[in-house]
Amino acid sequence: MIGGRVTIMLERPEVAADGGERHKAAGRGLREVGAATPRQAGGAEGRSVLVAAYACNPLRGSEEAVGWNWVQSIAAMHRATVITAEFHRKDIEAACDPNDNPRFVFVPHRAWHYSPTPLWKRIEGSITKPVMNLAYAGWQRDALTVAKDLLAREDFDLVHQLTYVGFRFPGHLWRLGLPFVWGPIGGLENTPWRLLSAMRRGGIVYYGGRNLINSAQRRWLQSPRRAARAAGPGLIAATGSIAAELRALYGTEATVISEVVAPVQLSPASPPRRQAGEPLKIVWSGLHLPGKALNLLLDALAPIAGRANFELHVLGDGPLRAAWTRRAEELGLSGRCVWHGMVPRTEALRIMGEGHVLAISSLKDLTSTVLLEGLALGLPVVCPDHCGFSEVVTPACGIKVSPRTIEALVSGLGAAVMELEADETKRFAMAEAALGRAADYSLARNRQRLAAIYERVLAEAAQKTRTAA
Repeated sequence: MIGGRVTIMLERPEVAADGGERHKAAGRGLREVGAATPRQAGGAEGRSVLVAAYACNPLRGSEEAVGWNWVQSIAAMHRATVITAEFHRKDIEAACDPNDNPRFVFVPHRAWHYSPTPLWKRIEGSITKPVMNLAYAGWQRDALTVAKDLLAREDFDLVHQLTYVGFRFPGHLWRLGLPFVWGPIGGLENTPWRLLSAMRRGGIVYYGGRNLINSAQRRWLQSPRRAARAAGPGLIAATGSIAAELRALYGTEATVISEVVAPVQLSPASPPRRQAGEPLKIVWSGLHLPGKALNLLLDALAPIAGRANFELHVLGDGPLRAAWTRRAEELGLSGRCVWHGMVPRTEALRIMGEGHVLAISSLKDLTSTVLLEGLALGLPVVCPDHCGFSEVVTPACGIKVSPRTIEALVSGLGAAVMELEADETKRFAMAEAALGRAADYSLARNRQRLAAIYERVLAEAAQKTRTAA
């Protein structure tokens, strides 16, 4: 036991697990880990799974939503015990049902652990962000202590290292000697050097430095290599390109499962048509950080503003908000831009649902939550042809633009917007195809893929046990 009390709680969401709707309070049921806890083993009705999900929150997006979605999938099939960060307690307790699955174990907060305070937020948005890696490494060590404490009281059939998805921190659950699943994994790919000049100075320093560090860690870090070997058939890659990197670096095969799911329960029966004379409503959503590169989309829209009828709806906020707002003014786009800021997810989805096309300009990403949200809402996608976008977006549901140079990316984004603005028949056909493509990335599909991985891992472990006997 480390630095205080470890509490377990049982929880059930009130809504579908798409990772963002606010959940209703349903009561609370906390108990000490040290209390008399019956040993449990997996039965025919499901296995007992221990999950490490540092990022896991029912009310947030991005990686916290990734963790929440996956935990719901695991709990739908098995009994899940989830080790997570203390600063998620309030939001999770607001959704707590004391009689159901999954249950959450909060690692007691230590002075060096991250929490969403103003100081940590400043660090997160600056070139000192790598300091957060040290805080996360410390949390993972404490999480291992909590896991061992749980194992002294309960039996688990399988352990799963879930979030963060970055390859450089596989956690320590693989050391426990139980069947092990790791993933979905990301973070192996570098930001293309040729695109770094599109960022401001801080972004160039951060992402350039990240490339150098990432390249060294890919080659020399031993813990990811050992964790990958321990996972065996339980290795999960977030994208096909990540799977290829894992094969090349570690000689291991990985199953590809997107880290995010499409909230198909929000899909309309048919996407809205753009009316005659109505401006093409372009939606862009994300944190205002260098890697999201909204400035490239602004540069793409400026030359076509006199020939195309469009509005740009910008969702999100961040350190570059003021700079990007000024850039829009300099380009004469102020009257075309609506800056919504950081709004509740339900409001963001409403705004997206009233749009006509989703534009993505990210220079570094995996699959992106907003991409699958956009498809589920029937939005054709205009995006760079890289990252996880390349695999998800097909010619039927979007237009992918070559990122071979910054100039090519900017001109391609502008041309794609012009094409969809000028041809509503084509845009609407893509919108309908987007709904169909979203179904390929539904929670149900991901759950099926995950179930197959668990069965393979457990079958291999059983075979090893029989062989050893």
